[in-house]
Amino acid sequence: MEPMNQTMVTFFIIQGISSLPRLQVFIFFLVLIIYLFTLGGNMTILLLVCLDSYLHTPMYFFLANLSVLDISSSTVSLHKILGAFMTGDSKVSFPGCLIQFYIFSWLACSELLILTAMSYDRYVAICKPLRYSVIMNSKMCALLATVCWVTSLVEVIPYVALLSQFSCYKSNIINHFFCDLVPLLDLSCSDTSTLRLLSLIEGLLLLSLTPFVLTFTPYVFIIASILRIQSNTGRHKAFYTCSSHITVVVLLYVTLVCQYLRPTTSDSLESNKLFSLFNTAAVPMLNPMIYSLKNRDVKMSLRRKLKLAKINETK
Repeated sequence: MEPMNQTMVTFFIIQGISSLPRLQVFIFFLVLIIYLFTLGGNMTILLLVCLDSYLHTPMYFFLANLSVLDISSSTVSLHKILGAFMTGDSKVSFPGCLIQFYIFSWLACSELLILTAMSYDRYVAICKPLRYSVIMNSKMCALLATVCWVTSLVEVIPYVALLSQFSCYKSNIINHFFCDLVPLLDLSCSDTSTLRLLSLIEGLLLLSLTPFVLTFTPYVFIIASILRIQSNTGRHKAFYTCSSHITVVVLLYVTLVCQYLRPTTSDSLESNKLFSLFNTAAVPMLNPMIYSLKNRDVKMSLRRKLKLAKINETK
């Protein structure tokens, strides 16, 4: 397509994960399988938390929020490439592109903050066990979750406001599988310095570094408390209660660092697509597996529900 310098585009064309025609079928089924596993795993966690009274605790309340975020972010980021393969239409309107970017960014920021809230919950559970039920009551959990969702909703607004002011693009072909900030900045022939500065300052400090520090700082106190426990059984039990959460946190932050904090190179957009695919598809699929495989309560709840279902079938 001819470059469209000094032209305000009305729509974008999503190039997808790969431009090679022979890989399209393989990529479609791979993404579809991952997406279905993501839906199935997170819906299972969500239903178990909602239906099983044994899981009506702060930890599983935040886990349910995490499942909602994983389902939503995967749907927002992957629906276009799945739909484009089936319909052949890879176009997205300019407002639709901004909306997709806004919703995805909102969900991604919310996930970082929810993981921070889960870290605080684990800190109270291990370091202040006698006051856990008093501190982490239902009102506190609802307040923390609301702050996470609303704060992220507001923080992303400046990015969309600045993007909407861009007057021209070099091309309307986005070298990505959804509307993300980096490919949009690379396409624009407008002055992107303000948005890049905002992305560097707010994105690094408020949206990334602050949640990172607030998430891992409680683990300094958690580890210190675990080391003070006399019995090996007690230490193992304390570590077991937070191992799933720390695994998810490390997995997510390593992916984000590889995606956004690497030096810019000529093939950075291509490699960013792979890291982004892992972050938006594989990580949400792995989260329920990590919690269900490592968490005794989730496995017991699933067995109870399956056993109840079998009893109801025999009646």
